[in-house]
Amino acid sequence: MYLVKDISGAIGLMAAALVLLGTWPVVLAVLERRGRLPQHTYLDYSISNFLAAVLVAFTFGQIGGDTPETPNFLTQLTQDNWPSIMFAIAGGVFITLGTLATQYGWAYVGLTVTEVMASSLKVVIGTTLNYFLDGRINKAEVLFPGVGCFLIAACLGSLVHSSNAADNQEKLSNSRNFTGNTAKEELTRHLLEEEEPKDFEEAKPDVPKAEQKIEAGTADFLIHLEDKRSIKVLGSNTLVGLGIVTFAGVCYSLFAPAFNLATNDQWHTLRDGVPHLVVYTAFFYFSLSSFVVGLALNAWFLYRPMAGVPRSSLRAYISDWEGRELALLAGMVSGLGNAFTFMAGQAAGYAAADSVQALPLVSTFWGVVLFGEYRRSSRRTYTLLASMLFMFVVAMAVLMASSAHRKPL
Repeated sequence: MYLVKDISGAIGLMAAALVLLGTWPVVLAVLERRGRLPQHTYLDYSISNFLAAVLVAFTFGQIGGDTPETPNFLTQLTQDNWPSIMFAIAGGVFITLGTLATQYGWAYVGLTVTEVMASSLKVVIGTTLNYFLDGRINKAEVLFPGVGCFLIAACLGSLVHSSNAADNQEKLSNSRNFTGNTAKEELTRHLLEEEEPKDFEEAKPDVPKAEQKIEAGTADFLIHLEDKRSIKVLGSNTLVGLGIVTFAGVCYSLFAPAFNLATNDQWHTLRDGVPHLVVYTAFFYFSLSSFVVGLALNAWFLYRPMAGVPRSSLRAYISDWEGRELALLAGMVSGLGNAFTFMAGQAAGYAAADSVQALPLVSTFWGVVLFGEYRRSSRRTYTLLASMLFMFVVAMAVLMASSAHRKPL
């Protein structure tokens, strides 16, 4: 079994995880904006995400010596460690619920704000729990100022969303396409005129139209995006989006502490002489439960969708190959990012490994470059956005600086 034994190696894994975990949300958001149903996307994502765990288990988990204290992956599958396995399974359930919520949160409040608020809540709650579970190995005088920076970033993220929503409302109100009624009423009328089918299988192929370039950040851009995307949310209540993202953040804050308990048995649930779950075995069970829950929930959502998404079916999902390779790529990237995070956490403390939650730095870059987020926004929105990103940079640096060697329990 391969083990990371030094701080520099752990920080290197954190940096790699930061890039990977900041990229996969962008891939899923691209598919949603192209109109692919989120249920179809998540089913593909779940498959490759679990395959990433299998790949890690049979490579890193089988490299090196097989000792009683640190058994290899296959050896540990036959050991009596069910209490720790249940913690790993619980962690997989939490991350699945969080990821599903963020998938809809991207549509409601945008990629940048969703990732900022969810990550910040994860750090504020999860890092605090991990600090105490890890026996306070991280430097508290360094760690908690970093947590405070994440909290400030979360508050700024909420303000960014509110300010940007006001900017969009003003753009729609001033648009030549929306006059007389309120922007929300006119947008509703415009979308109803499209008469899109509520059943995915009844949808007819789009008739090619002459494409006209629409500048990002304009009212026409917002209307065009709403027409094309699979989740219809423009003009919705701000609190709905913030509520979804808050739920996602709370779920995210619990999966790492559960994984910490699975690998280090701080509550002494294992019988004497039974070795702790190694990180690769725990990650396998963590990903297995995430895979099962993700499949079950999204199979249900095929026939009972939410947020105005059209109904679908298993047959429609199997035949929907458009964008499948991107969804599978996102699952693999996410799985490897989580694996690197847990490997770094086992070496330097899970509280320090939460520095990868600065992933909105990567997501924001992609959101602005690919999606035109915050184009033509007000000066107030730009000021809040810059302040939010600055707090993330500070928080990431501070949390990495709190890294320390894990002491044997």
